[in-house]
Amino acid sequence: MSAHVPVMRAEVLSLLAPSAGGRYLDATFGGGGYAEAILAAAPCTLWAIDRDPDAIARGAALAQRFPGRLTLLEGCFGDMLTLLASVGVARLDGVVMDLGLSSYQLDDPGRGFSFRGDGPLDMRMAKTGLSAADLVNTLPERELAAILSDLGEERHARRLARAIVAARAIAPITTTAALAGLVRAHVPASADGIDPATRSFQALRIRVNDELGEIARGLDAAARLLAPGGRLIVVAFHSLEDRIVKRFMRAASGRAGGPSRHDPRRLAATAAPRFTLLTPRALRPDAAELCANPRARSARLRALAALADEEAMTP
Repeated sequence: MSAHVPVMRAEVLSLLAPSAGGRYLDATFGGGGYAEAILAAAPCTLWAIDRDPDAIARGAALAQRFPGRLTLLEGCFGDMLTLLASVGVARLDGVVMDLGLSSYQLDDPGRGFSFRGDGPLDMRMAKTGLSAADLVNTLPERELAAILSDLGEERHARRLARAIVAARAIAPITTTAALAGLVRAHVPASADGIDPATRSFQALRIRVNDELGEIARGLDAAARLLAPGGRLIVVAFHSLEDRIVKRFMRAASGRAGGPSRHDPRRLAATAAPRFTLLTPRALRPDAAELCANPRARSARLRALAALADEEAMTP
């Protein structure tokens, strides 16, 4: 269907195990790679969500290839409960979430996600709301520094925010090339060869699209939708995302650390976990995939399954 390569597709399918008559959700449709693989694996029904109208438009061709089996829903995956309720869906046998950008978004300079080519400093997945240029040219220096530090883990955030404020006083920063050049002039190159602009672009993209809040809302909603035996599979691409997923899945499966043995809260009754962790450690792409698709290098896959009611009962 596309040039987009879904990361760890074999591992996702193995864990999801699509079955005949199953009901599944691709919560981040993107290039449609996972959706196509799921539909081809079993005669099942699939719903797919994406906030990017371009992704929804591209998905029409896939829906025609699998008539009556794929329904595309435009919106944020954090709102999946409402989006699915609008089409009469309250229970699912599996949910897949890929938290990275699609190749279509990265490779289109007009979307402003990448510093590899010059384009408008946009970064809006849904093409609405404040853009990265709006933030860069209007936020106070202290708030810019906090975004770069907290969401990009940029060690030189204060210096860079100061430089941005000085530069925008002369002329607005409106293109990806202008911002990337500014970052490279004030952030030293790292020994690992990663472009100095990487962390800053990540930070602004996360802030523009409220990605961390979206992940938290999406995980909670997906857990509510899973039928007994249903599976949630999430592929994350940087530490901030993966940390949220890891903590959520550990807590849902009863593996989160509890209070100290001296803490009275240990005496309180606790509900039995409703899920079991399928991946005690995050899965990583193998060498063959990394060779074929270098963009997969930072991927981390985690999965859990909803227990049947009798399995979730307190012993």
